[in-house]
Amino acid sequence: MNLLVISRHDDLVERLRMAFEGAGHLIMQAGDPLEALAQDAWGQAQVLLADSGGEPMDGYRLCRLLRGEARVLFRNLPIFLILDHAPTEEDHRALEEAGGDGFISAGSSIQQLINHLGPVMAGSASREEGRHVPILAVGLHPGLAQQARDLLNHYGMEIHSPPTRNAVEAQRALKAPVLLLGLSAGGVQRALAMLTEFREQNLLPYTILLGQVKDEAAQRKLLLAGISDWVPLPLPGPRLLHACKRAIEWMHARRIQTEFESAIHDLRERRSMLEIEAAALRNEVLTDPLTELLNRRAFDQNLDHAMRQWERHRRAFVLVLGDVDHFKLINDRFGHPVGDEVLQQLAATIRSALRKSDLAFRIGGEEFAVLLTETSVKAGAEVAEKLRRLIDEDPVVLPSGQTIFPTMSFGVGGPGAITLATLMAQVDKALYQAKHLGRNRVVVANQGEYPPRSVSTGS
Repeated sequence: MNLLVISRHDDLVERLRMAFEGAGHLIMQAGDPLEALAQDAWGQAQVLLADSGGEPMDGYRLCRLLRGEARVLFRNLPIFLILDHAPTEEDHRALEEAGGDGFISAGSSIQQLINHLGPVMAGSASREEGRHVPILAVGLHPGLAQQARDLLNHYGMEIHSPPTRNAVEAQRALKAPVLLLGLSAGGVQRALAMLTEFREQNLLPYTILLGQVKDEAAQRKLLLAGISDWVPLPLPGPRLLHACKRAIEWMHARRIQTEFESAIHDLRERRSMLEIEAAALRNEVLTDPLTELLNRRAFDQNLDHAMRQWERHRRAFVLVLGDVDHFKLINDRFGHPVGDEVLQQLAATIRSALRKSDLAFRIGGEEFAVLLTETSVKAGAEVAEKLRRLIDEDPVVLPSGQTIFPTMSFGVGGPGAITLATLMAQVDKALYQAKHLGRNRVVVANQGEYPPRSVSTGS
């Protein structure tokens, strides 16, 4: 914005520059009104400060002259008078008679200047931001349209007054953020029809109604149709300027809100993508690529968690370790691709026989593990026996027609009052016993073979 200071107080002008020029405002100075006239500074000013006293014209007389000017600029220009003393009642009375807007102390500090003039400067800054902003005026008689044009053009708002029949096409081209809608010959009904037409074309901007509407029912209809504000006639310049300024601020707020919502939407989409990527990465890190069962890393994590749940809450679980019998012979006789196919079929059989709450793992080459939650050791032994039987009854048929009859041995154990390392050692020992007893069988840690049968010396 441009602030014109007509003053001999050079130190005040310097403080004004320090307070506002850093924010992009221009501070202009003239020694007296005649000097300001010679510099042609009037037309560029949005705010005026002038010494209350002085020759050949004091500030009060200058203010009266400007307020009496025919030009709208000077009638609505914010004017503050500079005093070198505290304002008296006489000063206030003289200011009111002259049409001034307030006093500024010549000794004001930078912070006091910011506090006093900051809101005024912010208002003028909004006008600067609104430079070249198109304002669509529809239904205004020529005199009213010219009055609005004279007032708003100085503040960077360009009035466009197309014929009423061309208003929608004009708005489609202009995309004006503000519509000045006059109550022309058609009155309220014509205004409602115009608003409906704009809304149906999705072209309705912030709408200011110019005119008087006394009937409450008509007011309600206009508000529901899209009127955001209205200014009565005869047209008060400051009131219209304030309404247009508020409309432009609303435009900026809506744009910021739209940008914010768009940014939030983008962040949510990005978060969803990251969550999907993280889930895929976790799946890749914790899954065995051949069998698609969980891997050794996942086994260690889940077994540790199950043990802690047992220690804290006595939530029972069962650990089952399984090993494919004579798997090396399968690889040596049929080749590793066939061995991989056998592992895949065994994994599918194990997975299909478990509950959703149970977890299956491939923890080594031909070694598997199962964690059964909320399960007793006896029930866990039954599950292991079920797995053994399903595998024994489901041979692998090769494309060549050959048939492989894989079997598995299992060790079973529960946490009891032991440590995790002890549990692993006991279940691994049970698995070794199953192998020693002839393979293709289930042994429960510290309890023996399940179901009980005669001991075989097979190796």
